[in-house]
Formats: sequence, structure tokens, C-alpha cells
Amino acid sequence: MADLINSAAIPGRPADAQDDIAARAGYSERLCNDDLAPLEHQHWGAYNIFAFWMSDVHSVGGYVFAGSLFALGLASWQVLVSLIVGIAIVNVFCNLIAKSSQKHGVPYPVICRATFGVLGANVPAVIRGLIAVAWYGIQTYLASSAFVVVVLKFAPSLMPYADVHQHGWLGLSSLGWTGFMLLWLLQALVFWNGMETIKKFIDFAGPAVYVVMFVLALYMVARAGISNIGLNLGEVKYSGWDGLPVMITAISLVVSYFSGPMLNFGDFSRYCKSFGSVKRGNFWGLPVNFLAFSVITVITTSATLPVFGQLITDPVETVSRIDQPFAVVLGALTFMVATIGINIVANFVSPAFDFSNVAPSRISWRAGGMLAAVASVFITPWNLFNNPEVIHYTLDVLGGFIGPLYGLLLVDYFLVKRQHVVTDELYSMSEEGAYWYSNGVNWRAVGALLPAAAIAVACAFVPSLKAFANFSWFIGVALGGVFYWVLARR
Repeated sequence: MADLINSAAIPGRPADAQDDIAARAGYSERLCNDDLAPLEHQHWGAYNIFAFWMSDVHSVGGYVFAGSLFALGLASWQVLVSLIVGIAIVNVFCNLIAKSSQKHGVPYPVICRATFGVLGANVPAVIRGLIAVAWYGIQTYLASSAFVVVVLKFAPSLMPYADVHQHGWLGLSSLGWTGFMLLWLLQALVFWNGMETIKKFIDFAGPAVYVVMFVLALYMVARAGISNIGLNLGEVKYSGWDGLPVMITAISLVVSYFSGPMLNFGDFSRYCKSFGSVKRGNFWGLPVNFLAFSVITVITTSATLPVFGQLITDPVETVSRIDQPFAVVLGALTFMVATIGINIVANFVSPAFDFSNVAPSRISWRAGGMLAAVASVFITPWNLFNNPEVIHYTLDVLGGFIGPLYGLLLVDYFLVKRQHVVTDELYSMSEEGAYWYSNGVNWRAVGALLPAAAIAVACAFVPSLKAFANFSWFIGVALGGVFYWVLARR
């Protein structure tokens, strides 16, 4: 039975459980290894999911995003309502997408086999994996910026090495390369030690960032004076419900911000011991945690105006301007840890499963993750990040597939299959198998995905459809689901 499953052990699974899975007949080596096999022991609780979302939210990107909603011209109460409604929608959608993976103990690319076919599932897997590679590189670059801030604070003589024109290569300075590769190695080290190490890291990272964020907020308020703190960070253009259309846009932006982790949330919900644990973790990690973090962000950002004379939305820059070296080091290190956390949970674990799914007998979970990490260097993410047009075309095209994929998976699982999936059939290459379809591919799913994604992408690029650009995720979800429902019933 050596042809069934490779010998790589899945992190965190007891040896006897591995033997049980390896002993199951009918699991094709083209579809299974220990990393993709259904879990025998699901042991995560609500706190682990809560910590997962803390790691996902508490990042430089999350900080900037929360403050950016005020640029829409909304008042503080309008932003608050938009955040509450948006994150409540995310909470519901995460519960829906989590159910199948938690029930069967399988990751995102494996549960996709029920919809796309045992071989066709590589289509949604590779799409999600490529998106993760791009964001993995960008997030690593953002975290390395905090490292550069710390170094220059204590060694200003290295400033020439932070200048890409004096000492640089491929668009990044020598000091930038040092920071980027250091962060790259630290993340790889955490990932390489397995899922249990990742769990412990995110269990620590989320709360740690909260402590520093509270301290930073209190420090900034003390310096600014509480009377100088305002909750409106920009020009208020809408004072009442006349701003409802803009609020709807803000709600859509909140949901879209979480669309990536939401799609492959099954990679984490599969480890939960019950669906109730998933729902409790999502509640505390999304509505409660996201709102608390957003309030702290707004207060801290508001205080930068009276303290530094300008509104600063980048937390790394805020920390770098503090006079006390210890505070600068602590703040920068915290945001480095926060970004490492979101990068691992959102952009490392996902491609690890996704790329392993392409060739399970040759690519283990660790190999898939490292493949994504190496690829993230070659795309020179700093050039992506610093070129809005390139990042717009790259990520919006890939992102246009996320909504349709989500709609397809939900409609198939809840409406077509009515929550009935045979776990063992997900690993069968038999032409009589339930998810073999035609040559291993469900062409109805592919046929629904492509036009839905094309329309979602068109919303981002066609000038006449620009009004729908901020709603492309919802449009993709609706079209993907409807197209698949029509084709599946035929």
C-alpha cells in the first residue's frame, strides 16, 4: 500500500492516526498524502479561531485599512455602522464556508473536489495559491520596513544603505534586502515547524499586538490631550443617511478585505473539534475583535495630528517618530510579529495545501509552502507594491475569481449536495467515483466560474462598469452561484 500516501507526517496528528489513514484502501497517490488526508483528531477550540482572526486583523494593512474608510467622506458613526454591518456579513460567510471542512476534516482544495471534480479542484486551488504568493511577498516587504525603521533609529550611519540609488538591487536597497530576507527566514522557520507551532504562534501574536496597541494608544492620547482626540479622520461630506450609498460601499470594502482568508478558511476550521467552536471563535475574532481594533486604530491615528502636526495612517511611521528608543523598538517589533502572523495564516498555509494538492505524491504541505515563499521573492513584491497600476492589474484579475469560487462552493454544498459529501470519495480516482465527473473535472463548475469571473474582473477594468468595482466580490458570488445552480440542475 506504499502507493497510497507518502510518508510525510501531518503536523500535530498522532502517529496512530497517521497509520489509520495510511491503511485505508482506495486513497489514490494522485489525490492524497498525510497533509491532505482527513483529520482523525480535531482538537482546536474557540480560542484558537479567535487568535487566528486576531493575527489576521492585527497587521499594518489592517491598521491602514480601518483608517482609510474615513477617506470616503463618512462621519465616525457612519464608519462604525459600516464596520458593524460589514464584519457581521463576514462572520456569517465564514461560518458557511467553514462547515464542510470542519465536518469532514479536510482542507480547502480537497473540499473543492466535491464541486470541481477530483482533478478539476486544482483550478480553484492554484488560483487561491497564486493570490497568496503575491500577498505573501507584499506583507513580508511591509514587515521588513519596520525592521529598517529600528535599524536606522539606532544606526543612522547606515542611511546610505537604505537608499536604493546608492546601494540597491532590483529596486530594493541593501538594508531593505537584509530586512526582507530576515523576515522571510523567520516566517519560514515558524511554518517549517508545523501546524502546531503555527497555532502556538498565532495564539501568542494576536494578544501581544493588542497589549502594545493599547499602550501606544494611551501614550499618544496622553501626549495629545484627550480633548484633542476626534473620531473623524477626514473631511465629513455626509452628515446623515444621505451617505447611505457610500456606507454601502464601505460595507463592501470590509467584506472584500477579508475575501481571501474567507475563501480558504476551511484550511483552519478543519482542525476544530466542533462547529460550535468555529462559530464562537468567529464571533469573538470578527465582530468583537475587529471593532475593538478599529476603535484603537482611529484613536491612535487621530492623536498623530496634534502630536506630530500631520495625520499619519501608517503605524510604523507613527512609532518611528516617538522619541523613546525602547518604544520604537517595541512598537516596530510588534508590528513585525503582527505582519508575520497574518502572512502565515493568510498567505503561507493556503498555498501549502493548494500546491500540495496539485501533486500530492511529490509535493508535501511543507514543500508547497516553501514553493510559495520562494516564488514570492522572484516576483519582487516591493516593485508590485510601489507600482499601483501593476498591483491593480495583477491582484484584481486574480481577485476577480474569489467571489465566483465562493458562490460556487456554497451553492454546491448547501443547495445541490444538501450538505452531503462522502469523504472517502474525495480521494478516489475511480471513474465510478462520486466526484470523478468527466475525466476528473466537473466542467459545469468550470463553465460557471469563467464567465462569472470575467464579469467580476470587467467591473474593475472597464470604465463604464467602474461604479460596480467596489462590489465585484458580491457580484462574483451571486453570478458564480447562479450560473452553477442553472448548469448543475441541467
